[in-house]
Amino acid sequence: MKASVIVFPGSNCDRDAAVALQAATGRAPAMVWHGDSEIPASDLIVLPGGFSYGDYLRSGAMAAHSPVMREVVARAKAGTPVLGICNGFQVLTEAGLLPGVLMRNATLKFICRDVLLRVERNDTAFTRHYARGEVVRFPIAHKDGSYFADEATLDRLEGEGRVAFRYCSADGAIAASANPNGSRRNIAGIYNERRTVLGLMPHPERLAEATLSGTDGAKMFLSLVETLH
Repeated sequence: MKASVIVFPGSNCDRDAAVALQAATGRAPAMVWHGDSEIPASDLIVLPGGFSYGDYLRSGAMAAHSPVMREVVARAKAGTPVLGICNGFQVLTEAGLLPGVLMRNATLKFICRDVLLRVERNDTAFTRHYARGEVVRFPIAHKDGSYFADEATLDRLEGEGRVAFRYCSADGAIAASANPNGSRRNIAGIYNERRTVLGLMPHPERLAEATLSGTDGAKMFLSLVETLH
């Protein structure tokens, strides 16, 4: 599987994503600078976490207009899988590839800790190695991670099975007490209509090997390899 990681000024999880991808695929991904207009032939494109352009204007707003994003949008519309993690999720919403917006956390504070997530479906390229309803542990590290969309959009996401992960308790219950940032309906990640684009705020690449104290994130990259090899 050939993967490309897009690098913006202010990206700080691009190398983490590259390490996780290389561990899963056996080959280093292409690191593509935001100012490039072309992306190598890729089975997967990753928009990593970080603070692109220093989060000026809005998180992800400036990165969405980087030269490389024209090609990312074109590839995504042509069916190439795209994974946006944290800031990458913000970029995907700003670029119009996913609906809604990521707003300031309900606490108005930066949050950096592990959270529990419920896997809503396991029949996508990103989730084959999970069980439906499985509770997994991923880290979060964000200040603008509260997912917001109007009720009609939320209902459409629910009805079309496009909610990927939700913040939950240890037994999988969806409760306000398990919601770290105020996201509507405890949403932690969503898909596009074809479920070829996934945006999520938690970081699977930060728990992708045992030395990092967990491997729940590795299952996402292994799922992609199994589907896209």
